[in-house]
Amino acid sequence: MIREILLKYDIFEKQVSPISKLLVSGMVVYEGKQWFKVRKIATPTFHQDKLKNMLPTIQKSCNDMLSKWKTSISKEGSSELDVWPHIQTLTADVISRTAFGSSFEEGRKIFEVLREQMNLLIQALMFAYIPGWRFVPNRLNRKLKSNHHEMGELVKGIINQREEALKLFYLAGQETTASLLVWTMVLLCIHPEWQERAREEVCQVFGNREPKFEELNQLKVVSKILYEVLRLYSPAPLLTRANFKEIKLGEYIIPPGVFLSLPIIFVHRDHEYWGDDAKKFNPDRFSEVVSKASKNQISFFSFGWGPRICIGQNFALLETKLALAMILQKFTFQLSPTYVHAPTRGISVYPQHGANIILHKI
Repeated sequence: MIREILLKYDIFEKQVSPISKLLVSGMVVYEGKQWFKVRKIATPTFHQDKLKNMLPTIQKSCNDMLSKWKTSISKEGSSELDVWPHIQTLTADVISRTAFGSSFEEGRKIFEVLREQMNLLIQALMFAYIPGWRFVPNRLNRKLKSNHHEMGELVKGIINQREEALKLFYLAGQETTASLLVWTMVLLCIHPEWQERAREEVCQVFGNREPKFEELNQLKVVSKILYEVLRLYSPAPLLTRANFKEIKLGEYIIPPGVFLSLPIIFVHRDHEYWGDDAKKFNPDRFSEVVSKASKNQISFFSFGWGPRICIGQNFALLETKLALAMILQKFTFQLSPTYVHAPTRGISVYPQHGANIILHKI
C-alpha cells in the first residue's frame, strides 16, 4: 500500500495545514504542474558536479565547529559538551554558505525566528484540525503571524526575493542533516566498536588530511552506519497524504478526502521486513545495496519514495558523511553519565534533553 500511495502522487497529495504554510511553501507543498515545474528547475542544484563544488564550503563550516570543540578541551585532553546546539549551528551555517554565500552568524536572526516559528508550529498543529482555530486571536496565532512577517522582512533585506528558497533549504538541509548527525554520534557512543571501525576506515582513506569529494564514496562502513541510523532514527517519523478522489487501495475502497499517515518509524522497525534484530543497531544489514537490506524495498523510506523522493537527500548524506569523517579524525567520544535518551518529534526527531557527550582529543 505504501508503494502505491507514494507512486500515485497525482492522486495522493501531501497534506499541509494552513498553519504549516506560515513556515514552509514552495516545492514542499506544491502539487501537479506547479510542483513538476519547480522540481525541474531545482534538480540541477543537487547534481554531483554542484555538490562537489560545495565541498570546500561545507569543510569550512565543519572546521569552524571543530575549532570550537578543541578550545573546550581541558588540559587532561577531554571535555563534556552538549553537541546538539553545535550541530544545529553547523548545519545552519552550511545552508547559509552554500545557498546564500553568507555565514550563519550574518543570518543568525533569520534562523532564530525560523526555529521559534517551528516550535510554535508544533504547538499549533495540536489544534490544526479544529475548524476555525487558526483565526482565533490568541497569543500563539498572533506570534505565528508576526514571526512570519518578520521573517519575510529579514530575508528580503539580505537576499531580496529568495524567501521560499531559504525556507526549503532550511527544512531539507538544516533539520534533516542535524538530526542524522546527532543520532549518529549518539549511536556510535553506544556502540564503540562501530565508532572504531568507522575511524579506522576514515584514517585509511584520508589519513590526517581533509577528505576529497571522490574519496567519500570509499567510506563503505560510514555509509552503512548512516543508513542504519536513518532506519532507526528517521528525521521524519511519518509521511502524510490525502486522496482527492475515490480509489481502491489493497482490499479497501478509500473515499475522497481521507487523511493517510505512513508511519516510517514503525515500518523501519518491523520484524516482518527487517528480521528478529529489527530494533537493534546493525549496520551490516546494509552491506549490499540499500534495496536488498530488507525483505521489501519500500520498507526503507527515510527520504520518501517514488517521484517525490527528497530532492536534497544526496546533499544531506554528503554533509553528514563529511562532518562525521572530520569528527572521527580529531576526536573519540562517549556518552556522558548526564545524557538522557529522549528522542522527540519536532520538525525532525531530535534529542529533547540535548546530547551530552564526552570528547577526547586524538
